[in-house]
Amino acid sequence: MTEQPPIRSSALRGAVDLSSLGQGPKSEQPGAVAPGGIRVDADEASFQELMLGTQDVAALAVVWSASHPETEAAVTNAVTAAERLGGRLRVIAVDADAQPRIAQAFQVQQLPFTLGIIAAQPVPLSPGVIPVDQLLPALEQLLQVAQENGVTGRVAVGGAEPEPEPLSPEHQAAYDAIEAGDYAAAVEAYRAALKKNPKDADAAAGLAQVSLMERTQGVDVTAARAAAADSPDDVDAQLVIADLDLLGGHVEDAFSRLVDLVRRLADEDREKVRTRLVELFEVVGAQDERVVKARRALMSALF
Repeated sequence: MTEQPPIRSSALRGAVDLSSLGQGPKSEQPGAVAPGGIRVDADEASFQELMLGTQDVAALAVVWSASHPETEAAVTNAVTAAERLGGRLRVIAVDADAQPRIAQAFQVQQLPFTLGIIAAQPVPLSPGVIPVDQLLPALEQLLQVAQENGVTGRVAVGGAEPEPEPLSPEHQAAYDAIEAGDYAAAVEAYRAALKKNPKDADAAAGLAQVSLMERTQGVDVTAARAAAADSPDDVDAQLVIADLDLLGGHVEDAFSRLVDLVRRLADEDREKVRTRLVELFEVVGAQDERVVKARRALMSALF
C-alpha cells in the first residue's frame, strides 16, 4: 500500500457541500467531551449534527457497503486506531447502501473510503482497507491539523469518560498565576510554553488573553476614553480603547477602530497597530465571524 501523504492545514480549504443533508443544532461547547462511544453509524437524520460535532472532536468518516461485508474492516481498523489515540477521534461509519446520499456528498468513487473531518471540512485519506499501523501516522498528522484549528475534544473510550490530560508545567504555572492575579507571570509562563512548542495553540490563545488582561489592569476607563477622543492619531491611546472595547464585549468596535488606524498610519506605527489587531484576533478566535470579517478589512487597509 502506498504511504499516506502529509496532511497540511491548507487541506481544510477543500470543502464538500453537505448542506442538503439534515439539520441539527450548532455545537456550543468547543473542546468538551462528546457523549457516546467512538463509533457512530450515520444516517441522514443524524448526519448534520455529527458534522457539527467535528467542531469539537475530529472524526474519521468511513464509507463502507453492507452488500460487501469485507469493506467493514475499514471501519474496524479506524475504531482500533481511534482507541489507540485515546478517543481523540470519532469514527462515523456510513453504509453506502443504506445512505447513498451521504456517500454521494462525500464524492466517494471506491469503497471502502476513509476521510478525516475537522470542523465539518473533509480531508480525504485513502480508499481501501487501511491497516492500523499505516493509518496511525496519517491520523497523527490529522490531529495536528485539528489542534492548529482549535479542535481538541475527545470521545469516551470503552464507555468510560476519559481522564483529562495533565497540564504541562508551563500551562499549570500560567493558570496558577492567573488565579493569583499575577498576569505578568502568566504571560511569561505562556511564552515559555510557546518557546517549547511554537504550535501550542492553547498557549498562543492564553498568551493573547492574559496579555489583554495585563494591559487593561488598573486603567482609568474615563480618562483613557477622554485621551483617545482628544488625540485620534495617538496610537497608544487608541490601542488602550481597543483593548477596553474588546474586554467589554464590543468586539466589532475594537476591530473597526484599529482597522481605521491602519488605513491612516504608515511605517512603524502602522505595524504596531496591525500587530495588536492580530493579537486581538487571537483572543476572540480565528473561526469567529467578526474576526473573519475584520481580517478581510485589514487586508484591504494594508493593500
